[in-house]
Amino acid sequence: METVEAYSRDLGSFAAFARRSGVDDPGETGPHHVLLWLKGLKQEGLSPRTANRRLSALRGFFRFLIEEEGLENSPLTLISNPKIGLDIPKVLTVEEMEELLSMPDTSTPRGLRDRAMLELGYGCGLRASELVSLTLPAVSGQEFLRVTGKGDAERVIPLGAEAEHWVERYVKEARPALLGRHSSNYLFVGRKGKPLSRQRLWQLIKTYAVSAGLEESVSPHTLRHSFATHLLQGGADLRVVQMLLGHKNITTTQIYTHLDLTHLRKVHRMYHPRG
Repeated sequence: METVEAYSRDLGSFAAFARRSGVDDPGETGPHHVLLWLKGLKQEGLSPRTANRRLSALRGFFRFLIEEEGLENSPLTLISNPKIGLDIPKVLTVEEMEELLSMPDTSTPRGLRDRAMLELGYGCGLRASELVSLTLPAVSGQEFLRVTGKGDAERVIPLGAEAEHWVERYVKEARPALLGRHSSNYLFVGRKGKPLSRQRLWQLIKTYAVSAGLEESVSPHTLRHSFATHLLQGGADLRVVQMLLGHKNITTTQIYTHLDLTHLRKVHRMYHPRG
């Protein structure tokens, strides 16, 4: 239903433009009408991705008219989709990440839990859903973390020394206090032994980010993006990063090479006499 509504809105956008341009019949639509419409969308501030979606709906409409209504030609035959730029994800510097990790008050059970979560999320590049669904057996005495990601694909990630240290402390010192007389197989628990939700994880990270003087836009995925970027900056192979992140296609991972090049450009400009 939502797809049909979106399709109708997209076609409605062009229909309104066509009426304003004096076009009453779809057969009178020319390529120049479509180009003017696209120009208007850009001036309205619509993203290339949204413009492409609307253009796709219009292509489908004219394809229908050709196949079912006998229209001879589509005015979109020679029109290309607007180029979609890279969606550069938010990434923290190593120093910012250190500041964020230090925010939880580890003298309390909740703070110790949160520090372990942050260390594990950043140290293993986990998605929010993967982090909150971890079970206790997945980390107990393990040097590697087995994670089930998208499409039930399993991957193995080394458990770093810092993450291992904080998770071990949390399991021994804080988790029993949070559980009380309740029991749970989940690693990270809240009240009455219930697993933390993804929403609660997002909320916690935003709170710690603000406390650290960082942007509110910091999220669990920021930890994952930072994990990948810092690995590449340290010299890791792109294929290894792909495997650790659980990306099926390496083109998904290649976004981090652009982030790394941005970092290199900043360093060059900062330190080179001709930068």
